[in-house]
Amino acid sequence: MVSAGPQPLRARRRRRRRLRPGPAAAPRSHWARRAGLPSNSLRRRRCRPRPGMRKRNESVTVEHERAAAAAAAVPGPLDKGCSLRRSLRLPASAAAEGMKRPLGRRYGLWFRLRKLLLWLLGMYIAIPFLVKLCPAIQAKLVFLNFVRVPYFIDLKRPQDQGLNHTCNYYLQPEEDVTIGVWHTVPAALWKNARGKDQLWFEEALGSSHPVILYLHGNAGTRGGDHRVELYKVLSSLGYHVVTFDYRGWGDSIGSPSERGMTYDALHVFDWIKARSGDNPVYIWGHSLGTGVATNLVRRLCERETPPDALILESPFTNIREEARSHPFSVIYRYFPGFDWFFLDPITTSGIKFANDENVKYISCSLLILHAEDDPVVPFHLGKKLYNIAATSRSFRDYKVQFVPFHTDLGYRHKYIYRSPELPRILREFLGKSEHEHHH
Repeated sequence: MVSAGPQPLRARRRRRRRLRPGPAAAPRSHWARRAGLPSNSLRRRRCRPRPGMRKRNESVTVEHERAAAAAAAVPGPLDKGCSLRRSLRLPASAAAEGMKRPLGRRYGLWFRLRKLLLWLLGMYIAIPFLVKLCPAIQAKLVFLNFVRVPYFIDLKRPQDQGLNHTCNYYLQPEEDVTIGVWHTVPAALWKNARGKDQLWFEEALGSSHPVILYLHGNAGTRGGDHRVELYKVLSSLGYHVVTFDYRGWGDSIGSPSERGMTYDALHVFDWIKARSGDNPVYIWGHSLGTGVATNLVRRLCERETPPDALILESPFTNIREEARSHPFSVIYRYFPGFDWFFLDPITTSGIKFANDENVKYISCSLLILHAEDDPVVPFHLGKKLYNIAATSRSFRDYKVQFVPFHTDLGYRHKYIYRSPELPRILREFLGKSEHEHHH
């Protein structure tokens, strides 16, 4: 159809009003649907009310809504207690924001935790490769010479540790190597030792008292608490006690190594023998010091100048088995390639401390002391070393004794000196070993 021209303004407005979308039709009732009647909204749209009527209807609706709100504000018999919750109810936007906050915090905490776990996992995987590429790290972990406990002590003043009958000297085993030495005299010489110089202490080694050369383990210094207590016990039993810090430990100068530690011990032993005359000299090693002790005694036996006896406290078979059983290795013990990553670098660094091999070449009396609750060097390693020594031909003419200390005693790795049985054990064993040596 062709338009006849522009429509009048009133006709256009009427047409727009008819085409304007109105509100959604209200649902019809059951009877309205059966009668085919339209809904109220459609009826209002088709039958346009007069302006006055619309205003009247709107005012009625507003009054009805206000009455309904007032009725809802008064709690009924079933609504008691709900009015408080209704009055405290937050707007929809505030409630949504309040729900988002704990969710955001929860997701932020989980993100940080996941980031930390990924970092720990990365470090766990990276450490074996780092140790493999840098064997010096593993050597540091074996020696622990950088751990100086207690730290705030002056090793030049042993009297500060309660050793008033002890002298401090420095010896030089090799060029550019200096080691600090403590010499504690036996109880019979305590009174005469106060205020004496180094020369007097050196001459005192020639008195008729046996000498114990003590070789301490890794970490700490010759001034460690449990070591000082052992010096006091041995001194009260009538022994000279000579101990020192290996090169790289305490105030000793030099770089630590198995060869260097053994050479330091050999130098101190020769220094003692040059001043002690015919007095018995015993070697006592503890923990890592047992490896130094067996290295030393093997060399002494090879040159036919063995000590009068060897005492091993908390010994192991060799450094590989000890590292595999050490508490530090628990988290990596089942790691694929554990030996290749962790144990081979120790051997590459020239660290063996093969006690199980050394005892096959030692010919002197041997005493092994080990606590069953030792958490550092497992008890079964000390027992295994004893079995190897007891069946070795080199000990055929010498006494080999193993003394266990029950778990209930609580001596663990370094408190055997507390045992009230220790004086009797030493007296019986060293008395027999001295007789065998002279025989």
